[in-house]
Amino acid sequence: MDTENIYSACSWSPTRQEDCRYTSHVKIFYGVSNRGAWSLGSNLILKERSIEPPNFEAANLRFLTENTSIPIPKIVEEWQEDDGAYFMLTRRIQGLPLNEAWPTLSNADKDRIAKQTAEYLSQLREHQSIRRESLGGKPLYSAFLFPNGYGIGHGPLLSDDELWAEMSLALTNVPEEARQKLRQRMPTATPYTFSHCDLTNVNIVVNNGNLAGILDWKSSGYFPVWWEFTAAGIGLGQEDTEWKDLLRKFLPDHTEARNFWLDLFALRKYPKLNERGLTFLNSCGLSMPNQS
Repeated sequence: MDTENIYSACSWSPTRQEDCRYTSHVKIFYGVSNRGAWSLGSNLILKERSIEPPNFEAANLRFLTENTSIPIPKIVEEWQEDDGAYFMLTRRIQGLPLNEAWPTLSNADKDRIAKQTAEYLSQLREHQSIRRESLGGKPLYSAFLFPNGYGIGHGPLLSDDELWAEMSLALTNVPEEARQKLRQRMPTATPYTFSHCDLTNVNIVVNNGNLAGILDWKSSGYFPVWWEFTAAGIGLGQEDTEWKDLLRKFLPDHTEARNFWLDLFALRKYPKLNERGLTFLNSCGLSMPNQS
């Protein structure tokens, strides 16, 4: 009896692979939480996940295809299994993820790719809503804009007061004086603008020194007008930070909003504040409570 472990992703064991002349061109290349992505040869990508939100990528891709010229994956088919598993098959955008290509690109290439990305994203600003929501009036999900927990839906929201009420859920332990001062600094969120919100370098595909595609639209929707710029300031590693610093130079400037959000994000850890959080607290004339 074969007592080897069977790989759950493909149902084969090492012995089965060694005893077979078949070499698979179906490869899993991404997996996190309840999601996985497979390359099917060189032309197709298969994504598998649960039906739990946020799972709005197909609707968002169709919306973008109908209303923009942004280079995005083309849907071949999508379906749902009886057990709740969801699949989406798309055409692969030919090229390399920016995180792989970055070390080989010239500064001129990097500038061109950032400018091309920003130019395509400018098309999104034509698509606005009176509410902060996903397509179809569904909630949006962002653990950065709403740092009170992952996988929690928010909205639809109609006003800055409603937006603040949701954002400030992460600040329940912060002194009220500091909360009020931060609220006074929050720029108006309107017009709610369709935004990608996750322009990390792994979601940018490049080919021959040019932008070839923008991936991963599952959590996109109508966010505050300043959120695309602000989210592009969240670097996930050195090269991703370099990329986003460059990209922001070509996006509409919302530095004031970004600084507001950085202070909110720092205060969420109260009373265990970093230097930014302590600086903001001191600006309110407050000091840390005696924790001895």
